[in-house]
Amino acid sequence: MKIYTKTGDKGFTGLIGGTRVTKAHIRIESYGTVDELNAYLGLITDQDIASEHKQFIKTIQDTLFTVGASLAADPDKPHRMLPDLTDSDVLMLEEKMDEMEKQLPPLKHFILPGGNNAISFCHVARCICRRAERIVVKLSEESLVDELVIVYLNRLSDYLFVLARKIGSEHEIAENKWLPKT
Repeated sequence: MKIYTKTGDKGFTGLIGGTRVTKAHIRIESYGTVDELNAYLGLITDQDIASEHKQFIKTIQDTLFTVGASLAADPDKPHRMLPDLTDSDVLMLEEKMDEMEKQLPPLKHFILPGGNNAISFCHVARCICRRAERIVVKLSEESLVDELVIVYLNRLSDYLFVLARKIGSEHEIAENKWLPKT
């Protein structure tokens, strides 16, 4: 597979299904932001975190490729079989969050991002995930989007928040609580 094709040199790209759109199209923005999120997840796995977190994040990265393929497909054109996002993908995130939260103190304050690189990268990834979700919601207002994509991104941002807390706990780093001025 050749890396450069020169077909995008004029600012257009192809969707799965063959339709050409501008690279500024919201559909391109949606899966480009999912790709950015995936890159940050890779950065988290490069940190000093438990191997079980690294393995689970790799599963998420694989699922994000499925999400990206769904977003890159022209919903009005027939296309070859794409991998499916399923309810079990969302359930897997929920189960992992429930498992981690059982090991964490109850959340009683808002948490400011920070503590160490891994925690901070989780928060950056969470913010990118929220942005991806907003863009996909906007896309869904004008074009067909698999509803599970929005649900998955919503749940993934929650998972990344809980993961940040869990990593902090494992490294014995106190949470940076936000205490509003009174």
